[in-house]
Amino acid sequence: MKFSKLSQLLLVSAIGLIVATLLTSCEIVTIDYVFVASSTSVGGNGQIQTYDTDSKSGALRFGQPAVPSGGTQPVAMAIDSVYQNLYVANLGNSSVVHFTVAGNGILKQADSITTSSNPVALGVNSAGTYLYVVSGPNPSVLTAYSLTNGTIGSQVSQQTLSLAAVSDAYANDLLVPTGISVLVNTSAITGNAVFVSAYDQSAYNPGGTTSSTANPGWVFGFTIGSGGTLSPSPNSPYKAGIKPVAIAGTPTNEYVYVVDYASSQLIGYSVRDGDSLVFLINGPFRTGSLPTAIALDPRGKYIYVTDSISTSSGGGAVSTFVIDLATGTPSSLASTNNGTDTDPVAITVDAGVGTFVYTANNQGNSISGFDLSVDSGELTPTQASPYPSGSQPTAVVTAPAGSHAVETITP
Repeated sequence: MKFSKLSQLLLVSAIGLIVATLLTSCEIVTIDYVFVASSTSVGGNGQIQTYDTDSKSGALRFGQPAVPSGGTQPVAMAIDSVYQNLYVANLGNSSVVHFTVAGNGILKQADSITTSSNPVALGVNSAGTYLYVVSGPNPSVLTAYSLTNGTIGSQVSQQTLSLAAVSDAYANDLLVPTGISVLVNTSAITGNAVFVSAYDQSAYNPGGTTSSTANPGWVFGFTIGSGGTLSPSPNSPYKAGIKPVAIAGTPTNEYVYVVDYASSQLIGYSVRDGDSLVFLINGPFRTGSLPTAIALDPRGKYIYVTDSISTSSGGGAVSTFVIDLATGTPSSLASTNNGTDTDPVAITVDAGVGTFVYTANNQGNSISGFDLSVDSGELTPTQASPYPSGSQPTAVVTAPAGSHAVETITP
């Protein structure tokens, strides 16, 4: 009997997951839950699969039963700082769905909202009082919703992504939003802003026509005011290469980094006065080929970027950078053990101990796992990686299991 390449990959991944479960079954201690959003049918119906993370090996095994994502084509997820509320953006029916997260990893759908355009990115402030939804295009907006014990409330503020502040000539350009980063915003760390990455399709449209001479890539900054009101931060928007597709900030709110897919580079900024950005003068920094997503470890020492193409394998890869904490400069760390399955599009570092990294591989229908060295930042594939997922996974987040502590930093 002959099998297709996809069938072979799924079979190998399934065997790997079974092996990982058997090898760790003698001393299973779950340190984290890993939640993965994916489509489950040709029609795009979504699901969220839960995995348990072995505390010693980082290996994944199936956890609680998968649940529907509450819509079609889930594309993004966010979880609050106490890991009790999970939010999923469903592109297909323009919905954002709230799930409660139990101590044993069980997800239960609680409430939902419908957005005015397709939701593409989500963020929650550290106090758990606001949910930020980036949606677009037509219109491309950042919307803040109130949160009460995780429940999504009313819209409290909305800002349109526009280049009118750059030039009247670009006021009607079509902006395509791609990512969001919410500053930590605690009493110990200065920062009270939200940053959104986007590119100008009127100026950058491979295979199509363009009508604008504007810089293609941008980061929009918004200051959070009284009652959650959003207003443009000083000098926003900021140039961000050609096609920024992901954005993340350090836990100390000192630096923000953007992944530029079209230029295969990482762009760095320092955060000034808690809400404005200034380019790192020695950037941008080279990544692997066609980077897609970014995550920082909870200590703020390392940056992990997913690359669509690996030079040493048939799939993708994860590029590792070590941050100079004094200047924010990221230095690339060479690695030969950073290969993923095909088309990694999302990445996360585990919340429990901050020593495991996971990527969602869209075309591989799998999750790749890595052991993170806290001393060097180097990655080593976890036991039996990659692990099978639902069809075309698009997002991945983690939550500490039970009463396990969360890895944090002291500013």
